[in-house]
Amino acid sequence: MNVFNNGNAHDSRVNDMFGKLEKYMPVMFALLIAFFAGKVLKKMFWTAFGMYMALHYSGIHLFG
Repeated sequence: MNVFNNGNAHDSRVNDMFGKLEKYMPVMFALLIAFFAGKVLKKMFWTAFGMYMALHYSGIHLFG
C-alpha cells in the first residue's frame, strides 16, 4: 500500500471512492428528500389536528 502516492494522480482508491459516491448519491438524495417530506407532513398533520381540536373545544364542531 502506497501511503504517499509518489505523485501518481490516478490512484485506484480515489477512483473507487468517487465511483461509489456517484453510485449511491441518487439514493442518498432520495432518502434525504423523503426524510424532509416526512417531517413536513408530520408538522402539517399536527398543525391541522391542533386547529381542529381548538375549534372543537371552543364549541365549533366541523364534522357534526
